Amino acid sequence: MTSFRSVRLAQRPTGIPSPDTWAIESEELPALAPGEFAVGVKYISLDPAMRGWLDDRPSYLPPVELGAIMRAGSVGTVTESLNANFPVGAQVVGTFGVTEVAISDGSGVHIVSSDLAPLPAFLGVLGMTGMTAYFGLFELGKPRAGDVVVVSAAAGAVGSIVGQIAKINGCTVIGIAGGKEKCEYITNTLGFDYCIDYKEETGMRKQLGTALKTVGAQGVDVYFDNVGGEMLNANLAYLSFGARVVICGAISQYNDTEITPGPSNYMNLLVKRATMTGFLVFDYASQFSMAQRRIGAWIAQGKITAPETVVEGKIDAFPATLNRLFTGDNLGKLVLKIT
Repeated sequence: MTSFRSVRLAQRPTGIPSPDTWAIESEELPALAPGEFAVGVKYISLDPAMRGWLDDRPSYLPPVELGAIMRAGSVGTVTESLNANFPVGAQVVGTFGVTEVAISDGSGVHIVSSDLAPLPAFLGVLGMTGMTAYFGLFELGKPRAGDVVVVSAAAGAVGSIVGQIAKINGCTVIGIAGGKEKCEYITNTLGFDYCIDYKEETGMRKQLGTALKTVGAQGVDVYFDNVGGEMLNANLAYLSFGARVVICGAISQYNDTEITPGPSNYMNLLVKRATMTGFLVFDYASQFSMAQRRIGAWIAQGKITAPETVVEGKIDAFPATLNRLFTGDNLGKLVLKIT
């Protein structure tokens, strides 16, 4: 029998996950049942949402159970199959988990091809990352040419794509990121009009005011929020009439051990007749193929760059790699390549 290793949830973390959060176990691959196939996992997606799945509280997905293999999207190759739709050698993407080998019956699994794009792209710009950026911006942000779009975590997997799509649609884009290097990348490579370095000592509200003045804008038409906290509150203070605030995530709060107070500037939503709406990308699953075609065309035309941080290592590199999301130690999509 084939042996493989996987990462299981040993205990629920308080704050940032520690090594004790995880158990790395070796097990034997069971015989396949009719209709099943085995996947040798090559790339594992690391996403901020993973932190929320570790807490035993209601959410849009049930929490990962204690003792279960950690939930994760991944790409791999079919190594053994009793399913004619997924032959040996097929490259597939699905929620296989943090494991070297997975067994699937094909539910939620799609065949992809490295001839069309590098395999990590199907976890990033052509996967859930790209879909989140596309539908969050177009369905809720509703950008119009000339709008001012502000994006937090702009050097991250979702934010970097949001800003570029907004530029394609004629918007002025301000990104928020941590550090001079990331800000230079955002403006020089991704083409944002301005970048705020949140690591500077100047307060976020003052920095945003300076950014708006620099790009010749009076306020924020669309704020795409991946961070929450002070960044959200500052943007609420500068909303334009009819502005749209898109709540995608709140990475600044995921490891908080106490309930985070709500934004104090929320009444500006009333004054400016603005909206603030949360969303889940799964709600738009029926439209994914259309969005993938559009994004793929923009990539082919050189209009979108998809930054990636690919960390190579064995399966036991997962815990430390995951925590890079919470220290800002990555650019774009974070992926673990299993070696």
